[in-house]
Amino acid sequence: MTLSPQHRAYLFAVLTVLMWSTVATAFKYTLAYASVLQMLTIACCSASLMLLLVVVVSGRTTLVLPSLLQHWKLSLIAGLMNPCFYYLVLFEAYDRLPAQLAQPINMTWAIVLAVMAAVVLKQRIGRHDYLAAGICYLGVLLIISQGGQQGFSHVDWTGIGLALLSTLIWAGYWVLNIKDERDPVIGMFLNFLIATPVVVIMWAFTSTNPVPLPGILGGIYIGIFEMSLAFLCWSIALKSTDNAATITNLVFLAPFASLLLIQLVLGETILWTTYVGLIVIIAGLVYQQRTAAGLQARQVP
Repeated sequence: MTLSPQHRAYLFAVLTVLMWSTVATAFKYTLAYASVLQMLTIACCSASLMLLLVVVVSGRTTLVLPSLLQHWKLSLIAGLMNPCFYYLVLFEAYDRLPAQLAQPINMTWAIVLAVMAAVVLKQRIGRHDYLAAGICYLGVLLIISQGGQQGFSHVDWTGIGLALLSTLIWAGYWVLNIKDERDPVIGMFLNFLIATPVVVIMWAFTSTNPVPLPGILGGIYIGIFEMSLAFLCWSIALKSTDNAATITNLVFLAPFASLLLIQLVLGETILWTTYVGLIVIIAGLVYQQRTAAGLQARQVP
């Protein structure tokens, strides 16, 4: 049975959402057995091998060297940003914070991207962008409160700062990709090809303890599903649909499914402020997207 392009888009979008739903739990689970740098190294190596397999199977092998020679500066900068610095900061945030705090805060990268892209591309930032940002960060404050005002005195503010910093790095990475002329799969493979040796060297100079089997398996899972397959499935979903809005809305299911797994697998008690804060963040993101789409539609002659 052959799937229609739209059904194919839904299939790969749902697969992506399912993978994204597991990563917060996978991060915290793996960090119980491995250090941040150990987890990052294992994940980067696994993602590099998976992407190499995809490059070979898809017949893109001959594109690797020409793309590297032509875009080596972009590959270097992008690779250091993602996966190197982004995941290093994000994993450190997860190591310091409960998963129910780190995961929703990381979602605000989308609003950071909207503002950052406007600044970099010299575009005018509308009032709706500021309002959407305010709504999102109100949700962040609700989540940080952890059930009440007293939660602010018990939170790891360094972890909060790292989680917010990760949104800046991730948004910056996607702004950099706006003018990226590389094939998406080749570009991602080159990023990991450059970043992985850097991460391995960092690990070699800072970590001597062996990683137990659960830490190794967790790192492999993160590398395959979070760092590589999720990106590839999402790319296929976007290319298969004639209306991106029909599948992008599915993304908002991921954080709620993620909270369910965090509670069931990690045993964290999900506080009411986490649910309310997450709903507020999503409301801000939806408002920003719909307002931006409406303005764009009015500008089309």
